[in-house]
Amino acid sequence: MSTFSLDPGPDQIAVRDWLHGFAADVIRPAAAEWDEREETPWPVIQEAAKIGIYSLDFYAQQYFDPSGVGIPIAMEELFWGDAGIGLSIVGTTLAAVAVLANGTEEQIGTWAPQMFGTPDDVKVAAFCSSEPDAGSDVSALRTRAVYDEAKDEWVLNGTKTWATNGGIASVHVVVATVDPALGARGQASFVVPPGTPGLSQGQKFKKHGIRASHTAEVVLDGVRVPGHCLLGGKEKLDERLARARERAAGGASAGSKGKNAAMATFEASRPAVGAQAIGIARAAYEVALDYARTRVQFGRPIIDNQGVAFQLADMKTRIDAARLLVWRASWMAANNQPFTSAEGSMSKLYAGETAKYVTAQAMQILGGNGFTREYPVERMHRDSAIYTIFEGTSEIQRLVIARAISGMPIR
Repeated sequence: MSTFSLDPGPDQIAVRDWLHGFAADVIRPAAAEWDEREETPWPVIQEAAKIGIYSLDFYAQQYFDPSGVGIPIAMEELFWGDAGIGLSIVGTTLAAVAVLANGTEEQIGTWAPQMFGTPDDVKVAAFCSSEPDAGSDVSALRTRAVYDEAKDEWVLNGTKTWATNGGIASVHVVVATVDPALGARGQASFVVPPGTPGLSQGQKFKKHGIRASHTAEVVLDGVRVPGHCLLGGKEKLDERLARARERAAGGASAGSKGKNAAMATFEASRPAVGAQAIGIARAAYEVALDYARTRVQFGRPIIDNQGVAFQLADMKTRIDAARLLVWRASWMAANNQPFTSAEGSMSKLYAGETAKYVTAQAMQILGGNGFTREYPVERMHRDSAIYTIFEGTSEIQRLVIARAISGMPIR
């Protein structure tokens, strides 16, 4: 087990500086254009792929960094550049995490490389969990997976929503219900390979923020996938379902204990999402600080006024506190330390709330200029809003934390 440290080593510093340069030189100059276009920035993704940022190898190196801070450092720098483009670059990793969290070694080796493609032919992947009637309540998923034993195939039917890269992805990872009577414990994750008949893109959403990231519905109409596309394998699934049925027969709630396929993915990714929010907050804070130093009113820079200076002090303090929570959770995850107090949810909750707070304060400090698209804080404020909503709303994070610290089934 590595020692927790707030001092990144030379390898992490080198990666941080490399990513910061890419964010400053490639992402930021393109941010406003792709936000207005509301389209996937394929040229930027390809540039990231050419230098090795958009690749399975890069994210695997960060993911398995024993310090635990490889992923949060990478996320913070890319999203400091721009959240919409940043999410287009890292959105594939959520599907990859789903395979890592639930799949066998063979499945990881088969599907993870296909999610990224090559520098000359980049691909993206999508993780499909939420549904029109099932967002925070994952036990309410209606997408069904039925096993056709004669053909050793699974048949998927349903509609997914809010899927990053949904419909344009090469590989889709779909969470579906195998046994509806078991609620969340009756679910499993399936890989839908490229070009599988029956999968199509539904509505593409026009969003308030992160506009450069593609978000859409995914329609599954009689989608057939081979048996080996069930992540973890059928034997493992059958054993898990049998245990859940025993608990249900004994009077316990089938969905009350343990993890399910979707939650295993979200728990693993929450600190990384918190790091994304910190990148947005830091970017907005830096714009506001520079503006406050140079904007002169009544004969002096506005930072000379306590009203402005204290705002900046609070912004900086919250950013640093959020980063500490994210780094702690990331180190714990990397070293197999259990989240006994829901430390992963703590990090995502506080970082998401901090991003909304800091970007709002940045707009306030810039005044009328902050409300225009001539300055980036307006876009940053729009982008920050999603971080108290997706991958578990702030309310759900508080519920997870409250249950962890109380040991009670709080509703």
